[in-house]
Amino acid sequence: MNIAVNIVIIILVFGVIVFIHEFGHFLFAKLNKIGVEEFAIGMGPAIASFEKKGTKYSIRILPIGGYCLMVGENEESEEENAFNNKSVLARISVVLAGPFFNFILAFILSIVLCHYCGIDPPNVYVSEDGAAKEAGLRDGDLITEIDGGNIYNYRELLVYMQINNNSSPVEITYERDGNEYTTVVTPKQGEDGVYRIGVASGYVEAENFLEEVKYGAYEVRYWIKSVFISLRMLVTGQAGADDLMGPVGVGNMMNDVIEEANENGGMVDVILNVINFCVLISANLGVMNLLPIPALDGGRLLFLIIEAITRKRIPEDKEAIVNGIGFVLVMLLMVFVLFNDISNVFFK
Repeated sequence: MNIAVNIVIIILVFGVIVFIHEFGHFLFAKLNKIGVEEFAIGMGPAIASFEKKGTKYSIRILPIGGYCLMVGENEESEEENAFNNKSVLARISVVLAGPFFNFILAFILSIVLCHYCGIDPPNVYVSEDGAAKEAGLRDGDLITEIDGGNIYNYRELLVYMQINNNSSPVEITYERDGNEYTTVVTPKQGEDGVYRIGVASGYVEAENFLEEVKYGAYEVRYWIKSVFISLRMLVTGQAGADDLMGPVGVGNMMNDVIEEANENGGMVDVILNVINFCVLISANLGVMNLLPIPALDGGRLLFLIIEAITRKRIPEDKEAIVNGIGFVLVMLLMVFVLFNDISNVFFK
């Protein structure tokens, strides 16, 4: 595919995901009778707009996301329909709606993936000379827990073993013929230096639509869990700054995957891979926006929860100062990630 076409696809993917996020805020603002001054698709100068019932709807020149500007959102307002004059529960619902819509989008697209690509339950095949067979596992066993943590996809087992690439014994709970068993497996090191427990699995076709829905939910759970695992690895030093990836890095990865999918499978594979990236990015955006960081939805949500518990509103000037500091720090992080992306993409 032409590189220009790939760039357009990548921009549209990011744009649609951010648009869905902002549409969540918009819809719940309207449901709670909060005035919306403008709902914009895209950023930059407006190329088309109209006004209806006090809200300006605009299409802007850059197809990157959008925004929902509410009355009294960032300043004091005496108007009845101002954001800050609504109940704390109404404001919480509006703030939560953006990330929630990202999870809804990820869930719907995950069902599509499960329908066309199959599901990956952790039913395993056991290597003849592997550690799992020595510990009592057999072909067809369904692994349900690893070291006390529930798993629902085979990929969760793979990720766990990649992160814990050592010989430490692993406690595995599995089901066989309706009965539950627990055993301890000691990974064996292969000639490539990788520690394995000696199991394998693959994608299978879902039996019905309800199973596609169930594994669609598991898919979203997997990506949400992956975000938290990545954050924990950054905090504990298991991952470094070079492992951070922003829009440029993700876009470059998407371009590579699109090219490979087009060469090996054609347009259907391209579409399915783009959908997979939509799930990944949408789930990531939902989680990151819920982190209690000032200037993000999670930071605003934290202030609202404190208000709900104490029944006292945090002074707007103090909240503005905290959000301002948070905004600067987020911008600095974005600049760092951008330069890190550029360095990794163009100079490595």
